[in-house]
Amino acid sequence: MSNEVTKVVREKYGETARSGLSSSDKSVHAVAEAFGYTAEELAAIPAEANMGLSCGNPTALASLKPGEVVVDLGSGGGLDVFLAAQRVGPEGRAIGVDMTPDMISLAERNAQKGPGGKPYSNVEFKLGQIDDLPLDNSSADVIISNCVINLAPDKNTVFAEMFRVLKPGGRVAVSDIALKKTLPKELKENVAALTGCIAGAIPIEDYTAGLREAGFDGVTVIDDQRDLTAYGQVEGQSGCCTPSPEAESASSCCAPAPETESESSCCTPAPETDSASSCCTPAKPMHAELGDLFARYDINDYAASVKVFAIKT
Repeated sequence: MSNEVTKVVREKYGETARSGLSSSDKSVHAVAEAFGYTAEELAAIPAEANMGLSCGNPTALASLKPGEVVVDLGSGGGLDVFLAAQRVGPEGRAIGVDMTPDMISLAERNAQKGPGGKPYSNVEFKLGQIDDLPLDNSSADVIISNCVINLAPDKNTVFAEMFRVLKPGGRVAVSDIALKKTLPKELKENVAALTGCIAGAIPIEDYTAGLREAGFDGVTVIDDQRDLTAYGQVEGQSGCCTPSPEAESASSCCAPAPETESESSCCTPAPETDSASSCCTPAKPMHAELGDLFARYDINDYAASVKVFAIKT
């Protein structure tokens, strides 16, 4: 079952990476601001790094210092990696880990669009899973993550990996989704709710217990009181099979890239899949599907955006 969950998440987030969602979409920008990013922060990084997938702003929680090594679990397009890179400065390092090749490719392209048009010099992206981090023991000062740990089938293994990778004295500052009470069956078993960070979430008390069992001290999980229905603000107009209203050129999602119609182009179905989630099959984008669910359930009754803190002593 865990392999099946991982495959679904990888496919859906790969599709999102190819979708063209960015801060240039007003609704995507609004979601990021709803979960704690300032307009100044969003303007200071590549627009394509923000796809409206956040449930908090972990870089604002982490009290990052110049020279620190920061690891972002599930780094996506690089949003938090680029913000962390600014805070740790040229003597520090910001490393993103993501299991989706399309997200890594997107983040690496974004890394070429650094301050002043120059590539970021202190960022790195690694392909890997957060329950088996491609990092050395005791190599990081800080671990951050943004609405990703809930997607992992085995969260206790993730917590153990976080503990392994942190240096003694290192700290955790994570934004995530956790449950306040048991989900209705439809939400618990819905793929959109899974990839939308709801169905895979665990109770707040289990989150706290899991981190303590991994060896962490000072564990705190705080309900951030954010409105999770903000996800429903992202419209489908920039989804993979619907061109952006402002651009319907040859480079838009539903047209092959110039001079190529290869498997990597948007309108070629992904290998090994012919499902409704493939790129060229009309299907509701992830956020639109969440909007449908939120119309039937008040998700804030069941789940919360949480701020998670812990220390490796």
